[in-house]
Amino acid sequence: MLHQVLQKIGPLQQEIINHPLYSHIQRPADLHRFMEHHVFAVWDFMSLLKALQIELTGTTLPWIPVGDPEIRYLINEIVLAEETDLDINGKRRSHFEMYLNAMSDAGASTKDIKDFVLNISQGKPWYQAAMNIDLPASVRSFLRFTFSVIDSNEPHKIAAAFTFGREDLIPQMFTSLIRSIQQQFPEENLTGFHHYFQRHIELDDDTHGPLALKMIHELCGTDTQKWEEVTETAVQALELRMQLWNGVLKEIQQAETPELI
Repeated sequence: MLHQVLQKIGPLQQEIINHPLYSHIQRPADLHRFMEHHVFAVWDFMSLLKALQIELTGTTLPWIPVGDPEIRYLINEIVLAEETDLDINGKRRSHFEMYLNAMSDAGASTKDIKDFVLNISQGKPWYQAAMNIDLPASVRSFLRFTFSVIDSNEPHKIAAAFTFGREDLIPQMFTSLIRSIQQQFPEENLTGFHHYFQRHIELDDDTHGPLALKMIHELCGTDTQKWEEVTETAVQALELRMQLWNGVLKEIQQAETPELI
């Protein structure tokens, strides 16, 4: 059944891997726009991961062992890497914090994402925090989908968005992106940016991606209904990624074409 899911989503994944956005990131302003949109996907990735940790590992007190030990290992392994990896200077950082540093180094604005996170730290729900900043429609839709899946409290659906919308997609998608950006910005101060993407490519391709696919298989077993829901969630996750990339591309193209007066 996993093969059928991969066959169904394959064309969508290829569209994302070959998206025209990458070749349009040609100027510093284009790169800034990309990072200022993409950082919200970097942020909400951790909420998907934490939702899986809550659902599939022991996070309540008193503690009791929960679920399959192999799945517990997968989730805790990914949390360890995502929340406390080594940055380019050998210091412990979450990948989100690494990305914020990379944005600052590249000259991109971190104001919106920092205001957004500050609002959440003060107790506001994500959607209220989003209303307090001028989020692009594509970013807002991306976040809305992520949290609708999380709010389902159904581990197989959360795992589908996490696996097929992120872990299984990221190595090829980020490789295409980095290859294009390196051609356009060979001398830019993007060391931290490259480090962030390379770490994801290494971890997801070698370890996290295969383990995430195994998690899907363990969660669904022979339940046909769950496999159908996994496929539907995976397709939606990829469609929302396409919308996110389309939103960035549209802004870049609008900036390339001056308004006629």
